[in-house]
Amino acid sequence: MPLPLFALFLAAFAFGTTEFVIAGILPDVAQGLGVSIPFAGYLVSGYALGIALGGPFLTMATRRVSRRTILLALTVAFCLGQIACALAPNFATMLLFRIATAIAHGAYFGIAMVVAIGLVPQAFRGRAVSVILAGLTVSNVIGVPVGAAIGGFWGWRTTFWAMTLVGILALAAIWILIPPTKADPQQSGHFSREVRVLGRQQVWTSLIMMLALMIGQMVPFTYITPLLREVTGLDAMFIPWMLLLNGIGATLGVFIGGRLSDWKLMPSLIVMLAVQAAVLVVLYLVSPYPLLMAVTIFVWGALNFAIGTPIQARILMWTADAPSLASSLIPSGFNIGIAIAAIVGAALLEGGYGYRSLPVLGAFALALACVVAILSAARESRSGAVPPHAALR
Repeated sequence: MPLPLFALFLAAFAFGTTEFVIAGILPDVAQGLGVSIPFAGYLVSGYALGIALGGPFLTMATRRVSRRTILLALTVAFCLGQIACALAPNFATMLLFRIATAIAHGAYFGIAMVVAIGLVPQAFRGRAVSVILAGLTVSNVIGVPVGAAIGGFWGWRTTFWAMTLVGILALAAIWILIPPTKADPQQSGHFSREVRVLGRQQVWTSLIMMLALMIGQMVPFTYITPLLREVTGLDAMFIPWMLLLNGIGATLGVFIGGRLSDWKLMPSLIVMLAVQAAVLVVLYLVSPYPLLMAVTIFVWGALNFAIGTPIQARILMWTADAPSLASSLIPSGFNIGIAIAAIVGAALLEGGYGYRSLPVLGAFALALACVVAILSAARESRSGAVPPHAALR
């Protein structure tokens, strides 16, 4: 891994860990802040909304600042956010600090991906994106359980102090390893140009595929624990190991997706979407059988993140001439998909459908995404369109 990409990976790991570690310490946080556990759950949804809504606006507001400077500022904001959360006296201030950190999170990933693809030759852009995404997957495999363990041993506030240290390391790495970049030149019509790129069919069809992917991933995953307990019949002590399998699969999937993106992006994407739809059907069929369920959860996790890499690489490829707004929509799209998945999954369960039905909905979503990918690729081939040129600014 090139050292500049390692710096971007480390900051991505920090942001990913702080987003999801709250789930591992939520009961302790609720007790410490004097609220119920369900009410403390707003710390999770508030963070997601901060990413989805605040990230793009912050990205556009800083588009004429050099990207290295923005990355440094966002990492400083991360560190300050962790300190503030560690010292938060009540729930309201904790929620505000989480949302502020999430806004920096949303801006960071869009900008970091643009910087990453500018640091490598065109043939390696997919792998560069996969390195940033690996920060998220490794945060789930390592950061979240370690952060939860720290909270369990020394209290939940210590978790945020530990995250501050990770942020300081990331800040030092970016300062030392990321080369200087120039600010965007003052151009008339810059904002309108940024918005116009969203009209390219490769961009909006990729966003549709992203939403479908998140429905296929998060509708079952949001309720994976009750699914494994009530349908598969697993004891609670085995469920973390099943989640670890999913996380390991996700980490491998990021790198597989990066290589496939650099090889044949659209053919690979179409095949993976079709296979993932089939895997979700298999997940439904084998859900009562623990061993088969373990294997399927591993494959499912790998494909979720293998598919995410080429989708994001395609968005970045087709917005390379005006990347600021469009690239920030990547984390926004994922988090909007997470919100939609949670609502749809809850509606299914409240409508009387069991946990076992959730993968079936995911299979339909992935099948739809596969059709969209086929139609988009065919239209692109007929038009003879080529991606715009990217430049690191």
